[in-house]
Amino acid sequence: AKQEISPKAAPGYGDLVARLLAAQQGLSAKCLVLDLDNTLWGGVIGDDGLEGIVLGQGSALGEAYVAFQQYAKELSRRGIILAVCSKNDEANALAPFEKHPDMVLRRQDIACFVANWQDKPSNLKTIAKTLNIGIDSLVFADDNPFERQFVRRELPMVIVPELPEDPALYARCISNSGSFEALRITGDDIARSAQYQGNLQREQLRQSSTDVASYLKSLGMRLKWRHFDNIGLQRIVQLINKTNQFNLTTRRYSHSDVAAFMNDPKSMTLQLRLTDAFGDNGIIGIVIGRLADEDSGDMDIETWLMSCRGLGRRVQEAALVHLAAAAKAEGTKTLSGRFIPSAKNAMVKDH
Repeated sequence: AKQEISPKAAPGYGDLVARLLAAQQGLSAKCLVLDLDNTLWGGVIGDDGLEGIVLGQGSALGEAYVAFQQYAKELSRRGIILAVCSKNDEANALAPFEKHPDMVLRRQDIACFVANWQDKPSNLKTIAKTLNIGIDSLVFADDNPFERQFVRRELPMVIVPELPEDPALYARCISNSGSFEALRITGDDIARSAQYQGNLQREQLRQSSTDVASYLKSLGMRLKWRHFDNIGLQRIVQLINKTNQFNLTTRRYSHSDVAAFMNDPKSMTLQLRLTDAFGDNGIIGIVIGRLADEDSGDMDIETWLMSCRGLGRRVQEAALVHLAAAAKAEGTKTLSGRFIPSAKNAMVKDH
């Protein structure tokens, strides 16, 4: 707009612009990990019991904890994963989620629930592994300054906001960190909480299966593909700019870049959707191919990436079948792939 920014407003304006740039580069966090005692409610559930914790209307402190839970619930609706990391007996930790009438968050809102007496850095590693996301995708909220500093020292890649003493300011503190900035919110984001609950059911089934092959077969997976279109465009751009681990080149493309691929006769675009017995996982894979030369029939794979929801399920093999068939149908004779190493994509170096 060529509108000058007042020097007084410039720091805040610059911070907001930086958040959007970071989100565009895939640097937004994916998961809010919550402590319980004196973080989601006042008091210690193991000592005070359900009747003794401070939560709900009637006191300023109880209302502050309700407000923080409402903030976390809203993040979940936007597609942010919620997890719990608490030093507690699991039965005690679960009781408020299942029985307290003033709890905003319920067990089904929490994608990974870890309550034990191990140190929190170890449990955060477990949470990241269970959710199949990078540990640098976690934001850890804990009222205890000892635990916050311990996590910062052991896991410097985890974002640890310095929560104030007043729980009424918890939500503002996390919001001001800019960790969960998003360029846009897609239908897949809104469905993410249910998708991770499906993942829990898949994991339970996997543990009851005698081998991986029978487990995968029991899921009844179906991989569907279609070319890029305007319906899936927002999700496609989001995946391209957020996916780090299964991403062969980590190339980032803007909305207009992706639209240009859609209109380029030399480009082949695929969006891959995975469904199974537990539900729709949404668009989990993106492939962009480009003809090197129309006469040669050689196609270079510009981008091949997959969401963490598709990992460990041999989806990449099915994706290759779809890719080869689609390329052949367009007259391609050879496919060439390229791996460009980054700090996070070592898992696909031998793909």
